[in-house]
Amino acid sequence: MRSTSTIFFLCFALSFEVAAQNDEAVRWISFEQLDDSLAVKPKKVIISFYADWCAYCKKMDRVVYTKPEVIKKINEEYYAVKMNAESRDTIAFDGGIFTNKTRTSSRNPIHEIPLLLASREGQPFSLPATIFLDESFKVRKRYFEYLSPKKMLLAL
Repeated sequence: MRSTSTIFFLCFALSFEVAAQNDEAVRWISFEQLDDSLAVKPKKVIISFYADWCAYCKKMDRVVYTKPEVIKKINEEYYAVKMNAESRDTIAFDGGIFTNKTRTSSRNPIHEIPLLLASREGQPFSLPATIFLDESFKVRKRYFEYLSPKKMLLAL
């Protein structure tokens, strides 16, 4: 009897540990995973575009996406996608194929997906870029700046 209750307690404690670990970080997914997830269950989407050279993108990773309240809000209410805006990968999404059309250029070429989702009339694309979409995958808000934890929570 005692060993049964000990096993039950350990299983119970481990389930809380796994749940806690799941909320220690934003659950980032790829565009391919997003395509599948939206088909099964529509949900709001946050897309964080970054580049390896972008200091404010790295700061958002360190300061914003590590805050428990930000992590909780994103993981509960959004599908979260993180994408290198200069990626040279071909991405299949929503029945289309998206590429980095200028990938032969030696300058920092921007992938087609951030250009489509983060386009703004008359303004150049800049990083960090955070895009918020509704359940129908329609753009709600676009930010082209560092978002502090407070500003991120307001945007969410």
